[in-house]
Amino acid sequence: MKKGKDNFIYKSCLIASLLIFIWAVFFKEGFEFMVNNFLEWISNNVSWFYSALMISFFIFCIWLAFSKFRNIKLGDDDSKPEFSNITWFAMLFSAGIGIGLVFWGVAEPLTHYIKPEGMEGLTEGAKVFAFKKVFLHWGISAWACYSILALALAYMHFRKKKPALISSLLIPLIGDKGATGAIGKTVDILTIFATIAGIVTSLGMGTLQINSGLNYLFGIPENKLIQTSIIVIITCLFLISACTGVKKGIKYLSNLNMLLAVMLLIAAMIVGPFNEMVYNLFVGIKHYAIALVGENNNIFQSGNWYKQWTLFYWGWWIAWAPFVAIFIARVSKGRTIKEFIGGVLCVPAGFCLIWFAVFGTIGMNVPHNVAEKAIEKVETTFFVIFENYPMGLAISILAIILLFTFFITSADSATYVLAMIASNGNNNPKNSRKIILGIIQSALTLALLFAGGLSMVQNASILMALPFGVIMLFTMIAFRKELYNSEIKNSICYEKQINNKKINNKIKEKYLEDKAN
Repeated sequence: MKKGKDNFIYKSCLIASLLIFIWAVFFKEGFEFMVNNFLEWISNNVSWFYSALMISFFIFCIWLAFSKFRNIKLGDDDSKPEFSNITWFAMLFSAGIGIGLVFWGVAEPLTHYIKPEGMEGLTEGAKVFAFKKVFLHWGISAWACYSILALALAYMHFRKKKPALISSLLIPLIGDKGATGAIGKTVDILTIFATIAGIVTSLGMGTLQINSGLNYLFGIPENKLIQTSIIVIITCLFLISACTGVKKGIKYLSNLNMLLAVMLLIAAMIVGPFNEMVYNLFVGIKHYAIALVGENNNIFQSGNWYKQWTLFYWGWWIAWAPFVAIFIARVSKGRTIKEFIGGVLCVPAGFCLIWFAVFGTIGMNVPHNVAEKAIEKVETTFFVIFENYPMGLAISILAIILLFTFFITSADSATYVLAMIASNGNNNPKNSRKIILGIIQSALTLALLFAGGLSMVQNASILMALPFGVIMLFTMIAFRKELYNSEIKNSICYEKQINNKKINNKIKEKYLEDKAN
C-alpha cells in the first residue's frame, strides 16, 4: 500500500510538472491568460479568505502557547532536541525566509514610503505606513502560518508515529484509511505543487536580482542565457547539499547563511544612521501592534494596493508553508509546544523586523530623487541605494553572495521535503528522487520566468495558496481535536487506572486483614 501510494504521488508529480512546463514554454500566451484571469477572480472574490486564514493562524498559535497543552513534547516524553538552539534557529531562518529578505529588504519599505496607500509620499506619515505594513508582511502574523502546520506535523510524526506527510494531519477527521486513500493522495499532491509554487517564486526573484546586481555592478548582460546559467549553477550546488542530508550539507549551509546575513546586517548598521534605525524599529513595532487589533484584522480589505502587496504576501507565505513546515517539523523533535511556538514565531520574526528597520532606514535616508530612481526596478533597488553609502560596493557584493547561499539553502530544503513527500514521508528519501525533483523546480522556475517574468512567478504562489489554504484550515480543526482526544482522554484514563488500582489495593488489604482475624 505504501509503495503504491509512493509511486502514485511521485509519478503524478512528474507528469503534471511536465505538462505545466510544456504549457508555459510552448503555449505562453494561453498560459499567461489563464493565470491572470484566475488571479483576478481570486482577488475579486476570495481575497478575504487569505486574510481570515492568516488571522486565525495567529490566534491559534497564541492559544496553544498558553493552553494546557503547552508542555507536551513533540516526540516521546523523554525525547531530546537533535540540534542546538543556534543551529535550530539557523535552519528555521534559512528555510523559512529565503531570498525575499534580500530582494525586498530595501525595496519594499522604500516603495511604501514613496507610494503609500491613500496619503502623500515621502512624509513622516508615509514612513510610519511603510514600516507598519512591512512588519505586517514579515512579522509574527506571517510566521504563525508556518508554526501551525509545522507544529501539527511534528506532533503527528514524532508523538503519534504517523508519516511525515500533510495528509497525516487530517487523520483525526478522515481516519487512517482516508489519509492513505484518495483524499490523502490528493492532499499530498497539492502539497507538492504548493511547495513548487512557493519555491519557484523565491528562486525566480533571486535569479532576477542576482542577474540585475551583476549587471549593475559589473556590466554582465541581463538576458535569458545568463539567467539560465545562474539557475544551472545554483541547481548543481543545492542538489549536492540536498543529497548530503539534513545533518551535513543543509545544516552547515544554514549556519553559513545565518552568518552571512548577520554580517550584512551589521555592515548596514555601521554605514547607516543607527539611531534612526532603532527609532524606526520601535515606531514600526508600536504601529504594527496597534494595527493587529484594528485595520490588519479587517478581512474585507480591497483595492489595488492590497492586491499587489498583502494578498501576494499571504499567498506566498501559505504556498511556502508546506515545505517549510515539513522541514521545520523534521528538525524540531524533542521541543515542547510552548518552546516550539516561541522559537518559530518570535525569533525569526524578530530578526525580520530588525532587518527591515535597518535596510528600510538605509533606503529612506538617501536623497528623494535617488530613492525614486531606485524603486523604478526592484531587482536593482538594493544596489542603487548602497551606491550612496561608504563600502557600498563591498556590501553589494556580500549581498549577491548571500543571495546565492539563500538560493541554495531554500532550494535544498525544498528538494529534501519534496523527496520526502514523494517517498511516503520517508525521512531519508533516495538521492535519485531528490535530483529529479530539484531539476523540476529549476525547470519550472525558468518556464515561469520566460512566460511572464517576476509577475508570473508571484502569481503562481497566490494561485496554489488557495487550495492549500483550505487544507490548512482543516489542519487546525484536526489538530485541536487530536490534542483533546489523545492528551486529555489519555490523562483521564490514566487517573482512573490509578484510582482503580488504589481501590483494588484497599480491597485486597481489607480481605487479608479479615482473613487474618
